[in-house]
Amino acid sequence: MQEEVMSIKWGVIGCGGIADRRTIPEGIIPAQNAELVAVMDADEEKAKGIGRKYKVRSYPKEEELLNDREVEAVYIATPVYLHSKQAALAARAGKHVLCEKSMALTVEECREMLSVCQENKVKLGLGFMMRFHAYHKKARELVREGSLGKLVLGRAQLSCWYPDIEGAWRQNPELCGGGSLIDMGSHCIDLLEFILGSRVREVSCFTGTLVHGYPVEDSATVLLRFANGAQGVVDSCFSIPDVSSKNRLELYGTKGSILAEGTVGQGEAGEMTAYLEKGDKGYDARQARTSSTAEKLAPAPVNMYRAEIEHFSRCIQENKEPAISGEDGLWSQKVVLACYQSAREKRVVTVE
Repeated sequence: MQEEVMSIKWGVIGCGGIADRRTIPEGIIPAQNAELVAVMDADEEKAKGIGRKYKVRSYPKEEELLNDREVEAVYIATPVYLHSKQAALAARAGKHVLCEKSMALTVEECREMLSVCQENKVKLGLGFMMRFHAYHKKARELVREGSLGKLVLGRAQLSCWYPDIEGAWRQNPELCGGGSLIDMGSHCIDLLEFILGSRVREVSCFTGTLVHGYPVEDSATVLLRFANGAQGVVDSCFSIPDVSSKNRLELYGTKGSILAEGTVGQGEAGEMTAYLEKGDKGYDARQARTSSTAEKLAPAPVNMYRAEIEHFSRCIQENKEPAISGEDGLWSQKVVLACYQSAREKRVVTVE
């Protein structure tokens, strides 16, 4: 008879927003190897309300939650400027850390988070949950097995309508580090790196505040060159109505393409079609273009938040490095900051 593995006990720092909308109800609560035991929010009444909602303890301060002996891992979902401090507090309290992206405001803060987690022998993971989407994993599988041939181009789009909101931290550069690019474009860049299996080496970026009145960009477009030679495009805007943004993913190679709509985002739905050349010789210019076969892909749907929590919990149980590690968070920060540098200086920037 197999011994039952105990669930990892979770606490949440910053339990409003994405935590209450998605990660707690879709991720921690249904996860087979996780259990929510405590929540924390600087808004004490909000923390109490969410604590009652999920029937767990609530705290108004990080230190109080971290002093809770039952908590083994924390999910940090606060504004970006707080991540470094809160991750350090958690690590020193011996708690494993799953941190929402962006990892921090600066590269130095990211390095400090890595260092303190390593020193205290706790896991550090980042919330790029879109890697767990069933369609994205299928696309990566097809790319890895060579179905697209030599990779040529990847495009990822994530946009929405995000109007001026008084007090919104995502519209304050001192609290979040930027606008649509760092908030949504970072997901797209990470996703392309994940699927194409290659890191970004050069970026050229345009940003602008074209519609709204806040001091961060509401529109951003990035051109990318990957280490494997493929090129990429990422567009992320806070200035397009939700129903008008189709959040497309496009992958092109010498033997075909994979085109998806609605997979980039917070849900598990969407559609994906592979257009692949059959045979070993690849595309023959003398053949009709209709020789490609279109196949609707239909992997079993996966809730990204549950998959993310179960994966991180399993890494703790089995003492393994998370698939989306602190090093990945540091790299993402370098790429995004290189994009902002490119936009400011109007030039191509190498990411190192």
